[in-house]
Amino acid sequence: MKIPPSTGPALVGVLVGAVAVMILGFSFGGWMLGSSAQKMADQRSAVAVIDALVPFCVTQSKADPTGSAKLVELQAITSTYERRDFIMKAGWATTPPTEAPNSDLAMACSKVLS
Repeated sequence: MKIPPSTGPALVGVLVGAVAVMILGFSFGGWMLGSSAQKMADQRSAVAVIDALVPFCVTQSKADPTGSAKLVELQAITSTYERRDFIMKAGWATTPPTEAPNSDLAMACSKVLS
């Protein structure tokens, strides 16, 4: 069986077209690898968990017997990182199953309480 002479350029065209579709798909079409999608899902779920726990932190600040005095102190602090540390030291960003405060929760809580 003899291969027609136009088969070579057709195969090259198919190969170039496949590579072009892959480049366009990954660059502009929204395609991604499974590992990239997993990273994005992990980041979004972490943000959602923090958003869900912010009301808990605010409730902790209101339930604290010295909470009103601490809120006045918190308002006087200008640095966001110092506010985060203040909330962590106050214990408002510590959720019940854990013993250590969550710094991301403290940062989000400081934005709400300010």
